[in-house]
Amino acid sequence: FLLPPILNLFCTLFIVRTLLTPLRSRFTEQFPTSNGGASSAMASLQESLSKFKKQQEKCQSTLTSIAAKAESSRARSKSMSTITSASAIAKSPPTPIKFSNDTERLQHINSIRKAPVGAQMKRVIDLLFEKRQALTPEQINEACYVDMIANKAVFDSLRNNPKVRYDGKRLSYKSKHDLKDKSQLLVLIRKFPEGIAVIDLKDSYPTVLEDLQALKASGQIWLLSNYDSQEDVAYPNDPRAVIKVDDDLKQLFRGIELPRDMLDMERDLQKNGMKPATDTARRRAMADIHGVPPKQKTKKKKNEISKRTKLTNSHLPELFKHLNVPGS
Repeated sequence: FLLPPILNLFCTLFIVRTLLTPLRSRFTEQFPTSNGGASSAMASLQESLSKFKKQQEKCQSTLTSIAAKAESSRARSKSMSTITSASAIAKSPPTPIKFSNDTERLQHINSIRKAPVGAQMKRVIDLLFEKRQALTPEQINEACYVDMIANKAVFDSLRNNPKVRYDGKRLSYKSKHDLKDKSQLLVLIRKFPEGIAVIDLKDSYPTVLEDLQALKASGQIWLLSNYDSQEDVAYPNDPRAVIKVDDDLKQLFRGIELPRDMLDMERDLQKNGMKPATDTARRRAMADIHGVPPKQKTKKKKNEISKRTKLTNSHLPELFKHLNVPGS
């Protein structure tokens, strides 16, 4: 880009030199060198010409360096283009996105962002529950297409939601009990000797239900179902735990009259959602088929006093008047 101005300057200087050469010869003819004034004028003119030659040489060197730089830059750009073309050929061409697929994706994103605030909140909370990581609004937007930066109502609702923890930059899922593993789960259950609902533990960490079954199998806790709500309750199986039972419950338990027949007992257990450990009807049917007589109750043998009986209270004979001692 510097080449045309320098060429113009060079041409201008060349024209000036061409014009000055006849003037120099004419000046020499009119003013001989013997004249002192003419000699001084010639000296100054000679000095100007020498300066002009130096400027010409400088311009020539500048033009040469510019041409060399331009040549090297052209060679470098050519090599870079060759490398780029080779790498482009080596790489497989990317799969072009079909217009129909991109349209469907944009329609899906648009439908999510136009959904009610509650639906967008649920989508974000489900994402945080699944990831169990602290995510920025930008990361949430990339993952589930909920733009909380543009939708202030969604952002404010999530920030104040009891299931979401916000530290000023990131959002994460907030469970009711901050637990990480099975040992912390067991410590928490032992703090509730009267039981803790499993529904309050489900969202603590992903494998909490498996850990509850493992603790039950090892005998460290009990998992009992509530007949009314059909929800499990976890109790610590710790003999050192002191469980307080109300007096009303004690009286109610002691006042229950149990049926005398085992069939009635089993029916009552099944009615209350419990599986009986015995099957009296089946046992009796098998006994009838095989002709096994029912067991008769053996009468207890009365304790009789004989002559060999050692009486320790012989000084109180009135205690033994009602006893029939054989041979007496």
